[in-house]
Amino acid sequence: MSENWRKAGWAGAAIGVVAAGAAAGVAVERLTVGRGIRMKARLALDASGPYGTLRGAEGTCRAEDGTLLHYEVDELPEDASKRRRLRRKPAPAATVVFCHGYCLGQDSWHFQRAALRGVVRAVYWDQRSHGRSGRGLAQADGEAVSIEQLGRDLKAVIDAAAPEGPLVLVGHSMGGMTIMALAAQYPELVRDRVVGVALVGTSSGRLGEVTYGLPSVGVSAVRRVLPGVLRALCSQVELVEKGRRATADLFAGMIKRYSFGSPDVDPDVARFAERLIEATPIDVVAEFFPAIMLHDKTAALQGFADLPVTVIAGDRDMITPPEHSVAIAAELPDAELVVLEDTGHLMMLERPETVTALLTELLARTGAVPAATNVGGHGSTAASTARPGG
Repeated sequence: MSENWRKAGWAGAAIGVVAAGAAAGVAVERLTVGRGIRMKARLALDASGPYGTLRGAEGTCRAEDGTLLHYEVDELPEDASKRRRLRRKPAPAATVVFCHGYCLGQDSWHFQRAALRGVVRAVYWDQRSHGRSGRGLAQADGEAVSIEQLGRDLKAVIDAAAPEGPLVLVGHSMGGMTIMALAAQYPELVRDRVVGVALVGTSSGRLGEVTYGLPSVGVSAVRRVLPGVLRALCSQVELVEKGRRATADLFAGMIKRYSFGSPDVDPDVARFAERLIEATPIDVVAEFFPAIMLHDKTAALQGFADLPVTVIAGDRDMITPPEHSVAIAAELPDAELVVLEDTGHLMMLERPETVTALLTELLARTGAVPAATNVGGHGSTAASTARPGG
């Protein structure tokens, strides 16, 4: 392996991990289990896991720059007898719009989607350059990604997939930031149509101060070299992707350690998270990272002040630490804040039943579902505990 290839591999792995929720560190088993065995295990998990297989009615829309955005709708079962009784078109049902995080995709909501199918109308979409959506055309022309642009993308999806009726907005990590950007740019939409908001493992700003569990001296060094590394990644995509694949074992260990807070996560789920992150091209990772570091939407939170809001954090989240959720709740005194114990950044995968239950409670408060709705159990991947109120 050439020195350039080795450096590219480590750079690709390091930046991809920081972006996805694993800034540094290697799981102990990577030091004791052979690489060939680990490769076979990953392939076996890929074949056995059902995660990410749920599909809905597909649709596409165009962002303001022409980027093709992919979304899917899980409709409610048609109630023909009700329509006959009413003899008129019923009022639009509430629509829950799920916004995924950085380096993930709509499939990251797998467990919540499985639980809520047939219970509520839901829209799942892939943010630009992620999942099945197209690469950002503005970025191809040299324009930097911005969280504001993602908010406008969300507006385009709402206009196409949920043009009328009440809305409940659910966002994880970057998806929560996207919702804040929507509120900042379209306050009338929030005022007129949004009836509830869930902010899951996200932040309203100051992410540039996060240490990712590293000593402060290490973080300072990373911040000094990061701009140059990002430029190098974008100019050597093919080389970096080769190196990233060559360091896949390291990458997997980092994801598990920094995306999950408990040791007993189902291996299928851990591998599913790894696949989602692996699917994000390294130049997309590099494109989005500065926007997330510069993000500051604290003022936009006031757009949710009169709404039911649920804020969910993981006490071991090193990407958007729980202090960031506490700060959001401080701006929204009437919000429900729940901190999940022994939980990392990908809490909707690590504690799916708890997250789904909290979302269902929010939907009941908004009137989107009856108060007695029970969605059943989906995804018992680990013991789940919560500490209400932080």
